[in-house]
Amino acid sequence: MVRILLSGCNGKMGRMITACVAERCDCTIVAGLDINTENHGGFPVFSNPLNCGVEADVIIDFSHPSALKGVLQFAKERNIPAVVATTGLSADQVEEVRAASACIPAFFSANMSLGISLLMELARKAASVLGGEFDIEILEKHHNQKLDAPSGTALMLAEAVTQGVDYDPQYVYERHSVRKKREKNEIGISSIRGGTIVGEHDVIFAGHDELITLTHTAMSKEIFAQGAINAALFLIDKEPGFYAMKDLVGSV
Repeated sequence: MVRILLSGCNGKMGRMITACVAERCDCTIVAGLDINTENHGGFPVFSNPLNCGVEADVIIDFSHPSALKGVLQFAKERNIPAVVATTGLSADQVEEVRAASACIPAFFSANMSLGISLLMELARKAASVLGGEFDIEILEKHHNQKLDAPSGTALMLAEAVTQGVDYDPQYVYERHSVRKKREKNEIGISSIRGGTIVGEHDVIFAGHDELITLTHTAMSKEIFAQGAINAALFLIDKEPGFYAMKDLVGSV
């Protein structure tokens, strides 16, 4: 039984992970970290990692970017693997995760969905075939409480697309699908925020008289919770290093 320490346990994703773990027999949550120390899951909750003396095999961080430094320090001091699933991390913070991976197994993805991982591969392949002749647009939609735009997933998809084209593209960020004329080396990324949309991502290849759209729609947050749990179990007994969804998918 893998013992999980859950950072951000009282947030929306933390509660979803708690509910998912309760239905599994291969892991359990032994403690939580959160600025809100209410006990909703039947395990102790600590506001400060330094006060947590509970033994754990792995930590899942699905909290807030401001908590990252403390989580990584805790993981390194306890010598336990860390799954970082928090969204909205800066490029510098991703590098902090990468630096920590020299000491511990560290898993990071801006999106924990298996389907998104597949969409990235499809987008990369499509770009390698169509990128020279087709305009490329990425459209992402999320609920009205999401703070970052464009989403980390949209940036992951843009990066996948750039790996499939033979030119150095520039990203153009827009909100609410405001369009302008694109240069040939530009990839448009448009963001929509509204209602309770869990997450939708389209990679659009627009050519002469034809349109190809690759789409992923998240129907609930459970897919992200299960992805984080599976990543945590994947890290057990791994050597220190930086792991991502492609490593998890390749192990299945």
